Amino acid sequence: MTYRMKQTFYSNGKLLITGEYAVLDGALALALPTKFGQDLVVAVGENKCLEWKSYDSDKKIWFEDVITFEEIIIQTATNNPIKATLLKILHEASLANPNFLQSDGFVISAHLTFPRSWGLGTSSTLINNIAQWLKIDAYELLKNSFGGSGYDIACAQHNTPLCYRLTQGKPNVTPVAFHPDFTKQLYFVYLNTKQSSKTAIASYNSKKKNANVFVPLIDSLTQAVLKTREVQHFASLLEEHETVMSGILEIDKVKDILFSDFNGTVKSLGAWGGDFVLVVSDRNPTPYFESKGFKIVIPYEKMILS
Repeated sequence: MTYRMKQTFYSNGKLLITGEYAVLDGALALALPTKFGQDLVVAVGENKCLEWKSYDSDKKIWFEDVITFEEIIIQTATNNPIKATLLKILHEASLANPNFLQSDGFVISAHLTFPRSWGLGTSSTLINNIAQWLKIDAYELLKNSFGGSGYDIACAQHNTPLCYRLTQGKPNVTPVAFHPDFTKQLYFVYLNTKQSSKTAIASYNSKKKNANVFVPLIDSLTQAVLKTREVQHFASLLEEHETVMSGILEIDKVKDILFSDFNGTVKSLGAWGGDFVLVVSDRNPTPYFESKGFKIVIPYEKMILS
């Protein structure tokens, strides 16, 4: 098979430092694009289909299928949840750009630069890449296919730290200069569990009360995190954020559950109970977390795009 043209698109992964869950109700959130992400390589194909392969960071294929244009148009039912999600994204993309399915076909490969279990944005980077390819609005594609606040799309599109807020349901993105002097005391630790954003959001929506009270509180904590120059103050703000969200979610803080004897700060990022936590520590905490069975400890400078 000969291909006349090849295009490559890339999107950054994401970590949400403040505002998890509350960002859905309009709270100001601090989000950081990561050095890890995903690319999408699109070549011309044939037979009115997409020959699709998705590769994990170890170069192994984790999803592979031939998807016909007809399947995309009618969103064919499937028992494969990965294919079902991809069909939903592609269906919504075809509604946003009807010319998408007027071609002969495509050969597509997606390549993660992080293990997909890490939760750095396997879906959001894919959605943003597809939106770039088809020249459609990535936020609308996310909203119509997968759901969520959209902060992950903002990270996919920006190469600097950013503040993110939903204003009347619309994304409001402000790049910020967040690179405190104490980044050498910040680490990201993987909790060995990938958390479902959809499940976490549903749980939050069922429990939240008085958003008009806690949203301004999260706003003030985010603003203070951006301004502080002292690591002790930064750590105390993160701990206060954990306490606020613990009360809203009715979930114990991750430090209390897993790391009660740790001499430092541990803050959940994104959906509580999985993915990464942010650790503030005066010394390299790797030996401590390894002794607890958490072997992926990444220094701030190796994780965050700056």
